[in-house]
Amino acid sequence: MEKQNKCSVEEHKEINAIKYCPQCRINLCNKCENYHLFLFKNHQLYNINKESDDIFTGYCKEKNHPMKLEYFCKSHNKLCCAVCLCKLNKDGYGQHKDCEICYLENIKEEKKNKLIENIKCLEELEIKFNDSLNELKEILIKIEKNKEELKLNVLKIFTKIRNAINEREDQLLLIIDNKFNNQFINDEIIKKGERLPKKIKESLEKGKKINTDWNNNNLLTYINDSINIENNIKEIKSIKEDINKCNENDKIIKFKPKEDSLNKLIETIKSFGEIYNSYKYSFRECPKNLNGDKKYIVTGD
Repeated sequence: MEKQNKCSVEEHKEINAIKYCPQCRINLCNKCENYHLFLFKNHQLYNINKESDDIFTGYCKEKNHPMKLEYFCKSHNKLCCAVCLCKLNKDGYGQHKDCEICYLENIKEEKKNKLIENIKCLEELEIKFNDSLNELKEILIKIEKNKEELKLNVLKIFTKIRNAINEREDQLLLIIDNKFNNQFINDEIIKKGERLPKKIKESLEKGKKINTDWNNNNLLTYINDSINIENNIKEIKSIKEDINKCNENDKIIKFKPKEDSLNKLIETIKSFGEIYNSYKYSFRECPKNLNGDKKYIVTGD
């Protein structure tokens, strides 16, 4: 939070100041303003705001220097008052006593010529700065486009990798189903096996009955029933062979990727891809500023 200037009068030191008197070097609140002007009719008061420090009053801003700026210090390129040039170097006095000093009149032409030179410099800087700023904006657009393209490219590549992993997973799961269905006992064989005792018993009873009752009168029926019994025996034997085959198969199917291969695959995925800087953009030197400092901006090809 910005600090607010307070009134310089002791009785009003907690009240915010609204005016500044350069002659008295004091801040004044709304209660002191009119009274001060009544006492000092020739004093010029300045409004206090955020830019108060930039207000040029013609008076020295150094502490304990309540005097007009009437001199120029060439050594420091600064306006000075008589106290600044005092031979005494104590309590803020005499900061420029050993500097090259002249009257303001003596540097009038020099400063005027310098002003014309600076105006020309500022005009050139304005044009070049706007050009540089426009270039920078274009580069920013390219950079943002490059970023989105990179993200899209990474997304496509890793989507491809994920699809390949999912496809391989589906293949292995299908292989497992096929192996177990072909090599091991399944629900269908068990269901057929559960029906065998009954089927065997029924075929046996029917065969004995036909054998006991066999006669030429029902020869066609007996032969047909005998054929059915033969077919039942074939089916029973086939199911029995499947059951025996499953019972004799003691193989266990396993899935175990090689540990080294698995670790290498994981490490490869972790370090897959690289994001790096290219030389598509470079730094270009901007025009020097008034202080002679060099500035640089990023530029494209």
